[in-house]
Amino acid sequence: MKTIAIIGGGVTGVTTAYALAKRGFAVTLLERHRYAAMETSYANGGQLSASNAEVWNHRATIAKALQWMLKRDAPLLVHLHPTWHKLSWFSEFIGAMQHYHDNTIALARMAVAAREHLFQWADEEGIQFDLKRQGILHIHHDRAEFEHAVAVSKLLARAGVPRRAVTPEEMRAIEPSLQGQYYAGHYTDSDSSGDIHKFTTGLAQAAQRLGAQLRFNQHVVQLNPISNGVRLTVLHDDSATTSDYDAVVVCAGAASRELAAQVGENVNVYPVKGYSVTLHLDDAASQAAAPNVSLVDDTVKLVCSRLGDKRLRVAGTAEFNGFNRDIRADRIAPLTNWVQQNFPEVSTRNLTPWAGLRPMMPDLVPRVGAGKVSGVYYNTGHGHLGWTLAAATAEMVAGAIAASRDSVLQRTATPLKLA
Repeated sequence: MKTIAIIGGGVTGVTTAYALAKRGFAVTLLERHRYAAMETSYANGGQLSASNAEVWNHRATIAKALQWMLKRDAPLLVHLHPTWHKLSWFSEFIGAMQHYHDNTIALARMAVAAREHLFQWADEEGIQFDLKRQGILHIHHDRAEFEHAVAVSKLLARAGVPRRAVTPEEMRAIEPSLQGQYYAGHYTDSDSSGDIHKFTTGLAQAAQRLGAQLRFNQHVVQLNPISNGVRLTVLHDDSATTSDYDAVVVCAGAASRELAAQVGENVNVYPVKGYSVTLHLDDAASQAAAPNVSLVDDTVKLVCSRLGDKRLRVAGTAEFNGFNRDIRADRIAPLTNWVQQNFPEVSTRNLTPWAGLRPMMPDLVPRVGAGKVSGVYYNTGHGHLGWTLAAATAEMVAGAIAASRDSVLQRTATPLKLA
C-alpha cells in the first residue's frame, strides 16, 4: 500500500495527510474548494477543549431541545420537518444515551492525546495560529447547572483532564474583564485556544513540503472498490476524471455519509449547523475590554476565544436543518447579545458572521479507522470537537494504514519453507 487519497481538505483531512506523509506515503488530498479549511474548519469557536468533551447523549439535552423547539433563537433548534436521515440519527442518538459515561471519557482521553501531537507539529513546522495556552473557563448561572458540571468533571478526571471548580471571585481573577453575575464556574488550565483556519492552512503547507499533493477544486463524486484498491471519480472544471489509489481516507465532513453509502456502509453523520461571529476589535477600548481567557457559557451553549490582539470569536448554537447553510440574523443575534451582556465595552459594530456544518455521529464519537470494504478508511464525524480531536484521529488512521502496509510487506518478504 503506497498511494493514498484523502477526500476533504478540512482539519481532519489535512492532519491525516500530514500524519501519512510523515510516514512516507504518497498522499493526494482532494478538496472541492479552492483552498484548504474553507468550510467547517474556517471560523469555529477556536477552542482546543478537552474540558468540553462531554457527549450530548443525556436526558438533559432532550429536555432542553423540547423546551426550545419553538424558539427561533434557541441554542439548540430542531426543525420539525421530518426526513429519514434526521429520524434515524435521533433514534441512534437516544440509543447511545446508555454509553454517555464511557463515550465522554473516551473523547476526553482522545483530546489529551491530540493536544500533544498538535503542539508538537506546530512547533516543528513553525505554524503561528494565535495560540493562547491560558486555559478554558466554564461559567454556570445556577446551582443545577453547576452540579451537573461537577459530575462531568469526575468523568473528565478519569480521562486525565483535571478541571477545578471556581467561585465567582476566582472567575474574575482568572478573567478580569468578565461582567455579570454567575453562580460558579469550572476552570481547565491545560486547555487552550487559537485560530483553526491558520493552523490548518499552515499544516497543509507543511504536508506539501513532506511531499503530499494538495489538489483543489476537486469534487469527488464516486468511490468504487476495485481488485487492488479504490477508484475515485472527480469533477474538475466541468470534466470528470478517474484515478486509482491503493487506499482512500474519507474525511469529507457532512458529505461522508453519502460517500460511505456508495460502498455499502452506514456512516450516519448529520450536518449540525453552528454559527459564529468574529468581532474586529478596532479601537483600544474594545481591545482592553475583550477577554483573553477562552470561555464556555454552559447555559446558552456559547464559547468565545481571543484571536490575537484585534479579534474575538464567539460561536455556538446547534441547528438540525439538513444541509442548510443560510446565515440567519435571528441566530446571529444571541451571539452579539451575549457579548453586550458580558463585555459591554466591546464594540459589536464591526463583525463577520459565519455558519458551518458540524459533521456529527449520533453517539458523538468520530468514525475512525478501516471500513468494511478493503482499502476504505474513515476519519470523520467529530462534531463539536473537530479541531480538538483531529491530531489524535489522524494519528490513529495513519497508524492503521501503516500497520496494514507493514503486514503486507512482512508477508511478501517471508520466504516459503519447503517440507
